[in-house]
Amino acid sequence: MIALLRNIHRVLLIPAVCFFQTIAAQGILLKSLSDPIIFKGNDSTAYRDPAVYYHQGTIYLFFTVCKTDPDGLVYSYTAMSSSKDCKHWLPVKILTPKDQSLDFSSPGNVIRYKDKWVICLQTYPRPGYTAAQAPRFANKEARLYTMRSKNLQDWSGPELMKVKGPDTPVEKMGRMIDPYLLEDKDEHGRYWCFYKQNGVGMSYSYNLRDWHFFGYTASGENTCVLVKNDEYILFHSPKNGIAIKHSPDLKHWSDTGNLITLGQQNWLWAKGRITAGAVADLSKEKKFARYLMFFHGSGPLTEEQGDFDKNASIGIAWSKDLLVWDWPGK
Repeated sequence: MIALLRNIHRVLLIPAVCFFQTIAAQGILLKSLSDPIIFKGNDSTAYRDPAVYYHQGTIYLFFTVCKTDPDGLVYSYTAMSSSKDCKHWLPVKILTPKDQSLDFSSPGNVIRYKDKWVICLQTYPRPGYTAAQAPRFANKEARLYTMRSKNLQDWSGPELMKVKGPDTPVEKMGRMIDPYLLEDKDEHGRYWCFYKQNGVGMSYSYNLRDWHFFGYTASGENTCVLVKNDEYILFHSPKNGIAIKHSPDLKHWSDTGNLITLGQQNWLWAKGRITAGAVADLSKEKKFARYLMFFHGSGPLTEEQGDFDKNASIGIAWSKDLLVWDWPGK
């Protein structure tokens, strides 16, 4: 009888131990991080506008790199890195050409479409731009593009997105930046492009090439859109911080939650601005068990004071509910 009770005790104890070990392991990689900065800028380099994609245990991070050359000319590039633990990142890889008349940058996100991955990005033309002119923002020729890949490493040349429709000439499309792609939550095969123009512009397509303009809603820049509880959740960046809007149908929007500024009051590196939040739902991935947010911070000066193409760094934060946010060292 005593032996039988001991065996029963072991049978009951083992699942309990495994349960608590599993709970403890959830999010353990994030708890091991000691610094919120993933890529740190300096007086000649800025890391901005992160986009995140998770695939087979690896986080792929795409972002803007701004570099000031020794001759003072400033260039922007779209670049990438990857990591399995958010702590050890591969060397930064530049994906786009060196050309101030284009300056491909601000990748929005990556989606899987048919047999390839598709990333959206912008041009940010600043011909003849030097550090002495800082800050100077893109001219009216800024447009949206996509690139495609079979392996998330090697990407095709950029292809223009005519988000105002095939009958709108390129020169009449207007200045637009910060694209983001998302499949419709209710209609399979219908894809939306969100972009900064008159608030946030919205266009849709069934093949990612032929686009139909839908409309605008009030918003800041660097939009990121998730679907949760049958609603669209739009993250966007006003003058400072990251704000949230909700919509059931992309027509009717409401502002929700508090402005997200994370640890800005204690971060000299982000004192000028917190912006460009890119959120990925990894709540069902045991090693993360959270929503991850990558963002960039500028500082100690504001962007208008000069910390735009320099002294901008990419950081990380996370949340269980998209309301309360944590970060390394909090």
